[in-house]
Amino acid sequence: MRLRDLHPGQSETVSLPQPSPDATVVVTGASSGIGEALAHELASRGHNVTLIARRRKRLQALAAAFEEAHGISARFHVADLSTTRGRKTALSAIGADGRVVAGLCNNAGVGRFGAFHEEEPRRLNALVALNVDAVHELTLALLPSMVERGEGAVLNVASILGHGPVPNNASYSASKAFVVTLSEAIHTELWGTGVSCTAFSPGPVRTDAIAASGVEELIPFTPGIFFTDIGGVARAGVDAMESGRRTAVPGLANQLFAAGSRYLPRTITLPLSFAASKLKPS
Repeated sequence: MRLRDLHPGQSETVSLPQPSPDATVVVTGASSGIGEALAHELASRGHNVTLIARRRKRLQALAAAFEEAHGISARFHVADLSTTRGRKTALSAIGADGRVVAGLCNNAGVGRFGAFHEEEPRRLNALVALNVDAVHELTLALLPSMVERGEGAVLNVASILGHGPVPNNASYSASKAFVVTLSEAIHTELWGTGVSCTAFSPGPVRTDAIAASGVEELIPFTPGIFFTDIGGVARAGVDAMESGRRTAVPGLANQLFAAGSRYLPRTITLPLSFAASKLKPS
């Protein structure tokens, strides 16, 4: 057995199948930001899409725009994936649609900036529920049918901050580390099935999520080389689904950051990341 067989980084066949009238790609957090861009990119390549988010009017407008611009079928379902009820609602609606789920983009997520012990428990619990529980539950529910058919692709949106601990972003970085390790392990288990699970780790992108995470004041201090164009991020994500990659990190600077976070000693990375948060240890 070759080393590549033991540690496959790419599926042996194209994972995301060609667009089909009776199939769809599910995108969560699709009402704005990276989720909207992923849905747009998929639609532009001829895929039907199923949009999941909380804002009905926004989803309705996007679905109509995608259908008109790309001639595909776009459906949407309103659900708050940070709640057990919302996740059940979304999965029930996807099943009721009667379309084959050819792909899943687990993009819905939120961040929080601040010292862990000073945060509101309600906010951090909701973060973990959305960033971790929703990814876990939707992947667990939708992956088996892909394996049964022998084709399909899951794109789990993590972050470059998920490749190591980040002070003042403890819960967020830990939640994205869960996404990275879960996805890489599942991808390896799927070797030979025709299905892939990609850990997708973008760097910072100027989206609505920045305001929701309360980190706007840090943006001026973030080097511009780490920011990536949202359209380029979406193309990289869908390319990774099509080629069945285990991991994908858009942008050279972000690739170096992720590698450093993963492989450099914590005695180096933790003080640096703490200093970068503009706070001083007591």
